[in-house]
Amino acid sequence: MFITKRQKEIYQYLKDHIRDKGYAPSIAEIGKQFKLSSPATVHKHLVHLESKGLILKHQHLSRAIEIVDERSIDVSPREYTVLGHIVAGKPIEVLENREVMSFLPDPGNTNVFVLRVKGNSMIEDHIKDGDYVIVEKRDSANNGETVVALLENERATLKRFYKEADGVRLQPANPNMSPIFLRQGDFKIQGVVIGVMRKF
Repeated sequence: MFITKRQKEIYQYLKDHIRDKGYAPSIAEIGKQFKLSSPATVHKHLVHLESKGLILKHQHLSRAIEIVDERSIDVSPREYTVLGHIVAGKPIEVLENREVMSFLPDPGNTNVFVLRVKGNSMIEDHIKDGDYVIVEKRDSANNGETVVALLENERATLKRFYKEADGVRLQPANPNMSPIFLRQGDFKIQGVVIGVMRKF
């Protein structure tokens, strides 16, 4: 389960508001609390929380937000250092930095790292420039999975993985960009993408 720090804050605000007043805050109240001028942005956060099973929204009813039974849900965020940038267009070296992201990992799956995406070669897979990809550390992948592949032990790239008769194909999700064909031994899989985060 992955939610951003802001979504965690909104979730906590919903809990506190319902506990203290007996009903959920309105979209406008949530926006005011977090200085979000666009109701659409608030709505996106709520949709994400509902998709993760943390809240339940009743359509067409004002303030109709319920907190799902949280006894089985660990909502304590964990902090992960963003290891660097990965270009989704052309391979580059992974750049070191100290940016920290706070999110909720899948229960029992903490063997992950985070990279920030540069470029739009994976745009048709809804991975955009500036997004963060959550990567499970693995040294193998299945056909069609999006991988972080290390080339020549120096450069990393983000592509879909496909096995070919004489090697592998790293396929961008952008019709304007060409795939990368490699022989076994010319690359190393660092991990498989299991989630994407976007800051609003």
